[in-house]
Amino acid sequence: MKNETSTVDMDAFDRKILSILRQDGRITFTELAQQVGLSKTPCQQRVKRLQQSGVIIGFRAIIDPAKVGLDHVAFTEVKLSDTREAALEQFNAAVRGIHEVEECHLIASSFDYLLKVRTPDIRRYRIILGEKISSLPFVASTSTFVAMETISEAAR
Repeated sequence: MKNETSTVDMDAFDRKILSILRQDGRITFTELAQQVGLSKTPCQQRVKRLQQSGVIIGFRAIIDPAKVGLDHVAFTEVKLSDTREAALEQFNAAVRGIHEVEECHLIASSFDYLLKVRTPDIRRYRIILGEKISSLPFVASTSTFVAMETISEAAR
């Protein structure tokens, strides 16, 4: 697999900026600079550099899934019939087209991928599994684990 990531040199100011932005991406540069201990212009320049280097890849609204009717979470193990590089690339490209798949991870295990799938309910999940996930390139089998309750989630 292609590894297109590289480590970016960061100092304590950069790490503090990232820590604060992870908690509040809407903070003003004036407030951010005060919390970091820099003046506004150098702080803005650091954020711009972190964006240009790909460390900061974007800002977005974090939605409460339950309030928009998407509180059903299933984790789907996917085993492929072929794990050569070309097959993995085809699967990766196709799975990105399923908007219900919130996360997709290549796993070192007895299965190949772990998907986090968010839907309104179990009936919709069954349709997504049967019509979309099972139809992805090289899918040999799947196994589903339904989350009963979310205790901790990265976006919260």
